[in-house]
Amino acid sequence: MKKAVLLLIFCLCSISLFAQINTDRVLAIGRNALYFEDYVLSIQYFNQVIKSKPWLAEPYFYRAVAKISLDDYKGAEDDCTSCLQRNPFLVQAYYARGIARQNQEKFDEAIEDYKKGLEFRVEDRQMLVNMAVANIQKKDFEAAEKVFEELMRAHPKYSMNYLTRGAMYTEMGDTVKALADYNKAIDMDPYYAPAYGNRAILHYQMNNFESALSDLNEALHLNTRESGYYINRGLVRYQLKDLRGAMADYDQVISMDSNNLIARFNRGLLRAQIGDNNRAIEDFDVVIQLESDNYMAYYNRALLRYETGDYSGAVQDFDVVLQQYPNFISGYLSRSEAKRKMHDEAGADRDYWTAYNMEQDKKKEKKTAANTKQDKSADKKEDKQSADPTSKEENTREQSDKNIDKFNRLVVYDKEEQRKTKYNSEIRGRVQDRNVRVDLEPMFVLTYYERINAVKKLVYYDKMVEDYNGRMVLDRKLRITNEEAALTEDQIAVHFASIDNYSARIVQEPENVDVYFGRALDFMLVQDFSEAIKDYSRVIDLNPDFAMAYFNRAVVRYKQLDYEMSQTSSVQEDLSAMSMNLKVGKGSSVVRTPATADPTSAALKDKKRAYEHEMISRDYDMVIKLNPNFVYAYFNRGNLRCAQRDFRAAINDYTEAIQRDPEFAEAYFNRGLARLSQGLANEGIADLSKAGELGIINAYSIIKRMTSR
Repeated sequence: MKKAVLLLIFCLCSISLFAQINTDRVLAIGRNALYFEDYVLSIQYFNQVIKSKPWLAEPYFYRAVAKISLDDYKGAEDDCTSCLQRNPFLVQAYYARGIARQNQEKFDEAIEDYKKGLEFRVEDRQMLVNMAVANIQKKDFEAAEKVFEELMRAHPKYSMNYLTRGAMYTEMGDTVKALADYNKAIDMDPYYAPAYGNRAILHYQMNNFESALSDLNEALHLNTRESGYYINRGLVRYQLKDLRGAMADYDQVISMDSNNLIARFNRGLLRAQIGDNNRAIEDFDVVIQLESDNYMAYYNRALLRYETGDYSGAVQDFDVVLQQYPNFISGYLSRSEAKRKMHDEAGADRDYWTAYNMEQDKKKEKKTAANTKQDKSADKKEDKQSADPTSKEENTREQSDKNIDKFNRLVVYDKEEQRKTKYNSEIRGRVQDRNVRVDLEPMFVLTYYERINAVKKLVYYDKMVEDYNGRMVLDRKLRITNEEAALTEDQIAVHFASIDNYSARIVQEPENVDVYFGRALDFMLVQDFSEAIKDYSRVIDLNPDFAMAYFNRAVVRYKQLDYEMSQTSSVQEDLSAMSMNLKVGKGSSVVRTPATADPTSAALKDKKRAYEHEMISRDYDMVIKLNPNFVYAYFNRGNLRCAQRDFRAAINDYTEAIQRDPEFAEAYFNRGLARLSQGLANEGIADLSKAGELGIINAYSIIKRMTSR
């Protein structure tokens, strides 16, 4: 009996221990997926942990972070609450819940969360910033100013303090203080495009159009892919009577995003102004296709159809507008003219007299209303406004303004939307030193999916990969990419099922390398790096000449190392091993956070990193030995050597890749950064220029920084 009880206790302990190990592993894989921005997949893993051990706090927190990234703020708030019920000392949960509540406009609750977090982490910069923004959003500017004072005492060299406070002063209407803060932010950090973008809006509001244009030009030098800057510059150029320049800006936006409604509508108006009626109609066609209730687009198209002789089409558009705006006098008059051209005299007369009677009724109402002093004052104000039809208030309207009488005004962003944009990056918790961190183009990998890049529309090719795809041993076609795409829920389910299928096949075919390789790809896609490495290693054991297995094993090993290093105490040092330490601006440089204060921990970490780097490098060496023309192995090894700060060797690898593929944009870009890190400014800028020419737009931003010293 005693033996039976001991055996039962042993079995229960074993089961408990196995469950603990398994849960920890699933949680770690979920954090892997979260770190690599595969949010939907990460939630699946955290769900498993929560189902198995609902008393743990961490999986609720991590799931909340994933939900914030997917804009599920209510779900994130609930998860943070569940986390804090289990562990009220997890500071980051207060921060995350504050972000979730702030995005739901629960400003008081968000502020309380930030205050609670600050009790544990005094002077935390991001929580102070977010708390200031929350006070701004609830219009408590006095409280916001107090937070800014505390923030600036604690972090006097943080330029975003001034940028955010400048946005607050703009909202308060204090243009003098706002301009002073924007100037200070730009003096502290002259390479952050949004600072110029915000100051440009302020200049525009102050009618300083030349200054606004100058700031938007600078913002676009630093960030050439921000469509909002082009739209705003088009508006400024329009105010400066530069129709050709305004048109060019809207052309640029549409080339980047053919469905941009503001650019399409405004370009249609400008084309109409210069008599390019047919192409103006094309723009309004797109607007109406994308926004079927845009009655201003219908009315403009109706007028253009009338001008081009399409009277039937014009009447159809007028019908749509007048059904929505039955008191629109100009609409009846215009439709009357179109019907008369179609020889519909009865219809034309009917519309004319409808407009005439409405006009008479309106005059009577106006005459009656003019008897009061208030209305006389209003009339004077109206007359004063209408006296200057060229003012920016008279030739623009906000996007949400549906007053049909403003049909021929250029569209501008809503003030409320502009306000949200100014603070969005703050309350999303994504503010980093983007202005000084320069990231390498990432490593290439063999996978099934890739993210669509509107600029780089390249298909990466290699004969070895093409031949393998031709054998059709996998369910899907392999791609070479450095723009990996996160999986959808359906894809996640497919690859979990595929893992089970491959596992069953391995039992039947234990020597089949393709089956192990297929399962390794599935494990890699669901972010289970440990199992992926095991399967790639098994492939190599069975076939030492399988170059693609070496290549992907190296990539996965680096990902695993990158994640593990990011979890150490010196996160800032290791989180961006693929970022460069470049001198930018007037002799300033990127300052890295010093290593952890624990020398023993640092030494162990360095040894682990050195060992893993050596193993990864050996895998790339084998790929190059087996397939010397596989340029992506040279490129990835170059990235690895940059992470080791061995820039000379990295430059050699990128050069080898470029010699084999002279159009390899990413290799030019990374070699340019490596050369700049070596102080080779001219060579580095030449490489970046070539990379920009081949489609890597970020190269121009870096060139701008380097040449503005």
